[in-house]
Amino acid sequence: MQRIAQLCEHSGAKALLALKCFSTWSVFPLMRQYLAGTTSSSLHEVKLGRQKFGGETHAYSVAFADHEIDEVLAHSDKIIFNSLGQLQRFGARAAAAGLPVGLRVNPGVSNSPYLLADPARPHSRLGEADAQRIAEVAGQLSGLMFHNNCENRSFESFDAMLGQIEARFGALLAKVQWVSLGGGIHFADPGYPLDALAQRLKAFAQRHGVQVYLEPGEAAVAGAATLEVSVLDVGFNGKPLAIVDSSTEAHMLDLLIYGLSARIEPNRGEHEYLVCGKTCLAGDIFGSFRFERPLQVGDRLSIEDAAGYTMVKKNWFNGVAMPSIVVARLDGREELVQSFGYEDYLRSLS
Repeated sequence: MQRIAQLCEHSGAKALLALKCFSTWSVFPLMRQYLAGTTSSSLHEVKLGRQKFGGETHAYSVAFADHEIDEVLAHSDKIIFNSLGQLQRFGARAAAAGLPVGLRVNPGVSNSPYLLADPARPHSRLGEADAQRIAEVAGQLSGLMFHNNCENRSFESFDAMLGQIEARFGALLAKVQWVSLGGGIHFADPGYPLDALAQRLKAFAQRHGVQVYLEPGEAAVAGAATLEVSVLDVGFNGKPLAIVDSSTEAHMLDLLIYGLSARIEPNRGEHEYLVCGKTCLAGDIFGSFRFERPLQVGDRLSIEDAAGYTMVKKNWFNGVAMPSIVVARLDGREELVQSFGYEDYLRSLS
C-alpha cells in the first residue's frame, strides 16, 4: 500500500483496487487509506465496491445485461463500456444518470506471458480497436481505458507500448478528461523502477491533459497472504510425495490454469517432496519443494503469495473444505473473519 501511495504521489495518478483479483472486504478499511476506490467486472463487484470500500467506484464489464444496467448505474461513479454496441445501447441512460462514460480501447499491443490472458490476442473481444469509429462517438465519452498488460515486469515494455498507444490514439486522448491504464503492471516487484514509472505516467498525463487511473490487482496484494495447509499423508512413487488438506483446483486455481508452481519458502534442504492436493484430479499438484527434514503427517506448510486470484476463485470441487479467512491485524492480533462449513457447501448447490 505504501508503494502504491508513493507511485500516486509522484505521478499524479489515482489507484483503484481491481476487485476481480482481490475482494476480501474485511481489510478494505486499511486499503482505502491508500487507494482512491475500486474497479469492477460485474454488477456484484460494483455493489461490493460501493458498499464496502467507498471512494470512486468504476463500473466495467465485458457486457452489461438489460436487467442489471440500472443497478450498475446506481452504484457507480464512472461506467466504462467494452464495445460501441454497449455504448449505443446504454450510453444515453448513463448520461441521463449523470455518470462520466468511458470506452475500452484495444490497442492491438500487449504484454502477457499467456495467450489465455492476452487482451490483444487474435479476435479479442476486449475493447474497440478502430480509432476512426471511436472518434465518431468521442462526444459521448469523457474517458478511455487501455488494459493491455498482464504480469508485465518490464518498465521498458510498458514504456514502449504506452508510446504506441500515444502514436495511434493521440487524437482521441486529446478529447477526453481521464484515461485508465488498467492493471497487470508489476510495480510491486522489489527491483521495479518505480520512479521511472511515476515520471512516465506524469509526462503522459501532462502531455494529453488527462487524469490517469491505475487498476492494481496483484500489485496491491503481492506477498500479502499465505495459504496455510497441513500434511495429511506422505508416500513414495519414484519420489517422495506429501498430500495436504487443500487443492490447487479448489483454492489456487490459477496455478492449474497457467501451469505454475506454488511458492514455499525457504525451499532448501536435502529432502525434496512433491506437494500434492487432496482431490481426485491427478494433476492437483502445488509443486516440488525442498525441506531440511523429512515431512511428517501433521506438519504445517505455508504456501506464499496466496492473495491474488485465490479467494475470488475458490470453489467446492470434490467438496473439499474451504479455507477459513484469517487477518493478521497491524497490532499483532490474528482475527478469524470468515469460516466455511457444510451448510455453505449445501447452499452453493441445489
